[in-house]
Amino acid sequence: MGSAAVSGAQKPHAVCVPYPAQGHINPMLKVAKLLHARGFHVTFVNTIYNHNRLLRSRGANALDGLPSFQFESIPDGLPETDAEATQDIPALCESTMKNCLTPFKDLLQQINARDDVPPVSCIVSDGCMSFTLDAADELGVPEVLFWTTSACGFLAYLHFYRFIEKGLSPLKDESYLTEEHLDTKIDWIPSMKNLRLKDIPTFIRATNHDDIMLNCLIRETDRAKRASAIILNTFDDLEHDVLHSIQSILPLVYSIGPLHLLANREIEKGSEIGKMGSNLWREEADCLDWLNTKTRNSVVYVNFGSITVMTAKQLVEFAWGLAGSGKEFLWVIRPDLVAGEEAMVPPEFLKETAGRRMLVSWCPQEKVLSHPAIGGFLTHNGWNSTLESLCGGVPMVCWPFFAEQQTNCKFTCDEWEVGMEIGGDVKREEVEAVVRELMDGEKGKKMREKAEEWRRLAGEATEHKLGSSVVNFETVVNKALLGQK
Repeated sequence: MGSAAVSGAQKPHAVCVPYPAQGHINPMLKVAKLLHARGFHVTFVNTIYNHNRLLRSRGANALDGLPSFQFESIPDGLPETDAEATQDIPALCESTMKNCLTPFKDLLQQINARDDVPPVSCIVSDGCMSFTLDAADELGVPEVLFWTTSACGFLAYLHFYRFIEKGLSPLKDESYLTEEHLDTKIDWIPSMKNLRLKDIPTFIRATNHDDIMLNCLIRETDRAKRASAIILNTFDDLEHDVLHSIQSILPLVYSIGPLHLLANREIEKGSEIGKMGSNLWREEADCLDWLNTKTRNSVVYVNFGSITVMTAKQLVEFAWGLAGSGKEFLWVIRPDLVAGEEAMVPPEFLKETAGRRMLVSWCPQEKVLSHPAIGGFLTHNGWNSTLESLCGGVPMVCWPFFAEQQTNCKFTCDEWEVGMEIGGDVKREEVEAVVRELMDGEKGKKMREKAEEWRRLAGEATEHKLGSSVVNFETVVNKALLGQK
């Protein structure tokens, strides 16, 4: 062993464990890269299923890593499959909770038995993978939990137990899912104004006490109290009051976002670490060449994220709404976007929109949303998408699908004033009208100005030494992960 090995032994070693879905893996990889940039040895732990998907989408050597940044995998406990799709979320939540702790502890033991890497000194885990806390306790190392939701979504989850206490959840039966009942006022969550039941994350709409997601979230938010700190991918200016309310429940909560701005600032694009990606679908980068030929703010970007599933009829309504708007558009249609069948748009639609559209199966979204040609975003309001849109100064048409997307939609439209919602029951006329308003209307113009303002504030939080997110990230690293006083 040379002297390098000895000095290397003093490196802190962070094990990063994302929840096994695309929208959780992406931000966790950014946290991992930022830790690596601060001198940490990093082990990034995917499930075997997603590890294999990454190898298929990014190439056989994509996960070779570097000596100081390594990829490992553990089984998720679900039956094996090679599907190119996000797994069933409730099944995944239940399975990781029951089956992952033992293989994870085994992995930590294997890592600590090696003499070519420093011993594990801390764990950074997704908030929904809190089984890792038991392993951290056993090893005697600190653990930071990363909730990849918005702060407003997280605050709503923290109050789920109250919905049960108040008899608001679970619902007696499906018949309660009416407009009227979903309009029930919820005025007892601090700093969340004018909320209705429909703005609360959808898992609250369960109809029995054994509902997996309802119980999973109550359990995970409760276990969050055990973490050395909790990090959120948001920034103080955006969710100041909500963050304040969370801190009255869990004091050690830090906003460290937008993470992609922090990562872009610190990590060289062309470096080995900069090139590491985490997309589970193959990206089609030629959409950027196409955007380069378009004028400023002229293109509508359409993407419903990695989990949303719609009916064939909804897909057709969106298609004709986009066609009718007369706008140019870039539409990401995942192979598994339509429930149970291949996502097919009508041939007549293709004929009618030829020359002003590009359809892809996946794309480098962050680059797309910061492209000057994009003038609006038709989105499911997943948190990564919402945040990336704000950072690109791009206003939104919101069609939330599930989880806290409903809460994000409410804040996007009413608090941050950068979005307009469309009804769950998609009608082409409505799609056409809101897309036109978004791109050309008075309201669209106001929203674009507001989005531009948020873009500036997101930059301020992440671009200089005293930016709120920069300072918070330093605090988490030094106090929670390195244990400095």
